Amino acid sequence: MTQAPISPRTPPAAPVRRRGVCLVISAPSGAGKSTIANALRASEPQLLHSVSVTTRQPRPGETDGIHYHFRSMDEFTRMADAGEMLEWATVFGRGYGTPRAPVEQALSEGRDMVFDIDWQGHRQIRAALPGDVISLFVLPPSIEELERRLHGRASDEADEIARRMQAARDEISHWNEFDHVIINSDLDTAIAEARAVLVAARLERHRQVGLMDLVASFGI
Repeated sequence: MTQAPISPRTPPAAPVRRRGVCLVISAPSGAGKSTIANALRASEPQLLHSVSVTTRQPRPGETDGIHYHFRSMDEFTRMADAGEMLEWATVFGRGYGTPRAPVEQALSEGRDMVFDIDWQGHRQIRAALPGDVISLFVLPPSIEELERRLHGRASDEADEIARRMQAARDEISHWNEFDHVIINSDLDTAIAEARAVLVAARLERHRQVGLMDLVASFGI
């Protein structure tokens, strides 16, 4: 009996590894972006939070390198000019920004990062890392509900609420610049929807390094 020739075994493909993703969450003040971002971090320990650079003075209990990287305005300006920050802005004379190096390192290691920033920061990060960003805009169910939530904050005075409402309309006008939009009528549902966006982003083809080699190993 003649035995059929044995075809040479194809060497196994290297394990598929994943490049990390930057999840950017934006919303008007009071819509719930920070609450949603914090809930995602709490449920997913591998989801990193970027420590921002700021020129403001530390508040009681804040530690440099943990809550913020506290820098002088001269150093902040130097970092921005040298391209060492992904996004930055000056608000009421104080600088705030996201350092580039730790974000790029995390992404290369397959670790994800979440940012709760405004539409301007989203534009800057997407321009700097166009293939690594997935963005989510959170809308309140109505402008009346947004105002009600802001009034529920005991720390905000009437003039501050009016300022935030005006800023909210400007923020909302940029909703169509984002990949996904959720309406935060129910917080638990909004958190689940944000998590679904993150999971889907992790499975995108271009993030799975070595996927082409794996498919080729099937003889396709």
